[in-house]
Amino acid sequence: MVSARLTLLRRLFLLLPALLLGACENPPDHILVFGITGSPASLHPTLASDAVSERINALLYAPLVELDQQGRPTPGQVRWQQEDAQHYRLILNDAPAVFSDGSQPSIDDVAATLRSVLDDQASPHAATLAHIAELQLLDRSSLRVSLSKPDPRFVEKLHLGLAPAAALADSRKLARKPVGNGPFAFVAWDAQDNLLLRRRRDGQLLRFEAVPDPTMRALKLLRGELQLLQNDLPYELYPRLRDEPGIELHSAPGTTFSYLGFNLRDPHSGDLRVRQAIAHAVDRQAIVRYLFGGHASLSNTLLRPQHWAANPALPVYQHDPQRARELLAALGYGPDRPLQLSYKTSTDPFRLRVAAALQAQLAQVGIRLQIQSYEWGTFFGDIKAGRFQLYSLSWVGIRSPDIFRYVFHSDSQPPHGANRGRYQSVEVDRLIEQAESLPPEQAQALFRQVQDRIHRDLVYVPLWHEQNLLLSRGISGAQPQVDGGYGFLDKVSLADE
Repeated sequence: MVSARLTLLRRLFLLLPALLLGACENPPDHILVFGITGSPASLHPTLASDAVSERINALLYAPLVELDQQGRPTPGQVRWQQEDAQHYRLILNDAPAVFSDGSQPSIDDVAATLRSVLDDQASPHAATLAHIAELQLLDRSSLRVSLSKPDPRFVEKLHLGLAPAAALADSRKLARKPVGNGPFAFVAWDAQDNLLLRRRRDGQLLRFEAVPDPTMRALKLLRGELQLLQNDLPYELYPRLRDEPGIELHSAPGTTFSYLGFNLRDPHSGDLRVRQAIAHAVDRQAIVRYLFGGHASLSNTLLRPQHWAANPALPVYQHDPQRARELLAALGYGPDRPLQLSYKTSTDPFRLRVAAALQAQLAQVGIRLQIQSYEWGTFFGDIKAGRFQLYSLSWVGIRSPDIFRYVFHSDSQPPHGANRGRYQSVEVDRLIEQAESLPPEQAQALFRQVQDRIHRDLVYVPLWHEQNLLLSRGISGAQPQVDGGYGFLDKVSLADE
């Protein structure tokens, strides 16, 4: 772990003098350049599912319904009236934002946006909106939505971007040439996967530049070729970059939740006592202190503590190596007969350092962890297919307790959801279904029971919520958002260094 970190730092510091003395290919003065790890997979408002695509889409498309910091719905492009338990009237705002192609949004566009979800099960919104039974246009500004069952929290599930019906008719084209009514408009997507947008209120150009290598992203920021970087850098680089003239570091609490996942059908990782031993063996605080530089907070559940549905009273699995050894000894494992487990992760250098730290900590209690790293597509494919014993991933931008059905309900095993550990619990299924039928003030207690049950079953070992870290150069008004989104870009401006 230490060797890998030093290698990366040496690479940066050895390359830095030569690159800073070389020709600096700064972007034109009028373009703001944001460095990202990779290009978005799709800019379709209802089909995009990766974090980069969703964050850029939030700039391009204004949502039907907004969500506040506590995850509660507020009017967006539509407001609503609940007629009864299974009928809602959606009413187009009197002055909706005009689409980037110059067309005026209509209630037909609202209906087409919802139908695009219902007609394509690949949409990440398909499961939460599956109980829409009928859409009925009432007049030129309102739409009745009929549900197949009561859903008091239906409105908050309408946090998806509005697109024109004509553009939605060609999904493939829309994914590459988006037409929305958000604060930014699409300009171009070049052969190098760089995306150019225009801020609609003042014409400011914004380029998302894909730079997969984290060291190269840092160097480009130092050279002035990038003005913004958010997250996705080795944590030991942040103090180094912060101290450079002209570079500022901004931080904010985050919603990115990291966890250790288990295959519950495996005879070893499926044993609760093994999972408990792992939970007590992992020193989360040490990893946060030494690998994250303190830029993360320990967490026991997916939702941030401030969320209305979060359970603040979950017990903590304390770092207790002796308790871990006792649990393993009861299963016949110890120093002379270590438990062999495999752990899958990506090839990202930082995630490999986290894996090495976990490997060292588990070795101290009698678990021999074999690290298997793969490029992202292979790794994620294995996780969805259940080809793993242990793995680690992060949930990004969680804003709704609907995540519990998607991740923990028995019916949500891939490909129908993200219950990747194949968890099955009649009690949890019942609690989720009951909570979904109640308004938030009544559902809160049930969602807290869901979290308590999955926490005691150790479906995941909860790790931490990562902070959002934003580096800026020659920019004023930069401030990261809690959900890691890019909405702050509507307020930033280029400044003279």
